[in-house]
Amino acid sequence: MQECEDGIIANERFVAVIDGSTSKTPCRINPDMRNGKFCMELVRKYISSMPGDIDVRAFCNGVTQAVRSIYKAFGIDINRLEGHPEERLTASVAVYSHHYRQIWMVGDCQCIADDVYHDNSKPQEKTLAEKRSAFLITAIKNGLYPENVQTEDPGRHYILAELTECCKKQNIEYPVVDGFDIPISKVKVIDVHDCGKGIVLATDGYPFLYDTLANSEEALAAQLNNDPLCIYSSKATKGLMKSNRSFDDRGYVRFVDRADE
Repeated sequence: MQECEDGIIANERFVAVIDGSTSKTPCRINPDMRNGKFCMELVRKYISSMPGDIDVRAFCNGVTQAVRSIYKAFGIDINRLEGHPEERLTASVAVYSHHYRQIWMVGDCQCIADDVYHDNSKPQEKTLAEKRSAFLITAIKNGLYPENVQTEDPGRHYILAELTECCKKQNIEYPVVDGFDIPISKVKVIDVHDCGKGIVLATDGYPFLYDTLANSEEALAAQLNNDPLCIYSSKATKGLMKSNRSFDDRGYVRFVDRADE
């Protein structure tokens, strides 16, 4: 749990899941913590202090400033981060606002509301997952042992430069929390009409999202059992590594907002 970069917060005003982005570089803003986890904790702290009537635009501006202030506190060169977004503190977040009865999706998270599934995935994620899959399938046919991939993933290394390059598109083609302005037009805002039906928020660590944690975990377990490298049935940019419990960190929360009672 200490290494997990996903987090959850719930209070009487907001419920949120936060996905700290996996680092593409060894650079750390805080030497004691990976950038994804550090950003997740900053976002969680900010949400915990937000007034209940804050709207999506004010949230985006406020959480951006909260992260940006950390760069200043650690003496980080903002101009360098402009040109090297892979070194920024970065997270995706899905926030439910009790006041507005809305879900705000900044980055690659997912949810179920009014029995409808929503996501906000990165534009190049599927393409790079396909590329990693094709590389590993070919390598395995040529003699690579699948179990060795779970110690050192050559498929991940094969796409890492492109994954890093994609970071240059964050907060341009897709939104994230990283201390730089979030394009509000890229934030997905979902109005929840039946708050009492049950709402699910989750990070992208669940390849199949269902309206119960048990069903989502069961589907994940089946995926990891049948395709631990994540190159066949549910392709991903990384797979299950040795000693890990899943291919990615994950966060899931299901709740009912009985606002009308």
